[in-house]
Amino acid sequence: MNTNDTKLPLDGVRVIEFTHMVMGPTCGMILADLGAEVIKIEPPGGDKTRTLPGLGIGFFRSFNRNKKSVVLDITTPEGRDAAVELIGTCDVMLENFRPGLMTKLGLDHDTLSQQYPGLIYVSHKGFLPGPYEKRLALDEVVQMMGGLSYMTGPVGRPLRAGTSVNDIMGGMFGAIGVLAALRERERTGRGQEVQSALFENCVFLSSQHMQQYAMTKEPPPPMPARVSAWSVYDVFTLAGGEQLFIGAVSDKQFITLCDVLHRPDLPAEPRFANNALRVAVRPELLDVLGAILKDHRADELAPKLEAAGIPYAPIVRPEQLLDDPHLKASGGLVPMETDDGSMTEVVLLPLTMGGRRPGVRQALAKVGEHTQEVLSRLKSRIAA
Repeated sequence: MNTNDTKLPLDGVRVIEFTHMVMGPTCGMILADLGAEVIKIEPPGGDKTRTLPGLGIGFFRSFNRNKKSVVLDITTPEGRDAAVELIGTCDVMLENFRPGLMTKLGLDHDTLSQQYPGLIYVSHKGFLPGPYEKRLALDEVVQMMGGLSYMTGPVGRPLRAGTSVNDIMGGMFGAIGVLAALRERERTGRGQEVQSALFENCVFLSSQHMQQYAMTKEPPPPMPARVSAWSVYDVFTLAGGEQLFIGAVSDKQFITLCDVLHRPDLPAEPRFANNALRVAVRPELLDVLGAILKDHRADELAPKLEAAGIPYAPIVRPEQLLDDPHLKASGGLVPMETDDGSMTEVVLLPLTMGGRRPGVRQALAKVGEHTQEVLSRLKSRIAA
């Protein structure tokens, strides 16, 4: 990318989005961050995701930046007609509603592609076509079905990942599909339907464990019960109850770690002479290191580990990341004006292009903020 060119890669691409919650909005936000004009269609009163409580309270602000908001009631003939006309002005359509709803409304791919053969239509689903496709899915459901919860929790206690990994990943794959379909349309002149699904996302995350079984014929144990390939690869409790993950994944790193801890005698012990021997007595070694580390302060030890090239990590809570110095310095955490006029810090896409971070270009849209602007351009000049 030419860093002197202020245009973003998807400048000129128009997207219409019929989505809610996380999966579809993530896809739209990625496209919007990369420069597409994304028009989010909201029902009268606004997307209910805006007012979710509890763990859902941050969904809307996290996944709907850089979009325009248009209110349409697509359950009415007038709203549906306006939607169809507006879709005809767009390159891409996104949706993530329950199976069968868009078909019932006449906004499915088969219907729209007859009128708009160049349209790229993206469905974010629970399951790709097959025996499960009519089931309703949630991130929790597919984490249980797709092996992730089993691998995450202790034996007998399946545990979902602590964030919406499949919803977010589903939006990412939807966006990847859009980019590929746009490229193909340049060659063929035709659009196509792209489908991204939660269950298949989760199975993709579990694929390495599936191959582990295919190669060894031994069921992979959950991560808390795993047999580690490395002797030092664990969370240790330090002075004051602080915790630190430390990993020493080679003999050289183990020797270096022992030097940092002022215990150069440990690598000289026959039972700790190499990684294979240390893995065989791993519980004993972890007890030895734990007794040493309990007297070290995290703020004093961490710089020494970093200087020595030893992998380590504090156990960071999400709220602490709002003040993370690296995120701030690297431009990954930036201010955004919200729909109520307040300011908040938001996390940008985890990539750079030509040295730039695709960022926030406009305030988070208020409900229906762009309805008149967008609909007044239609031939029928429908007003909300």
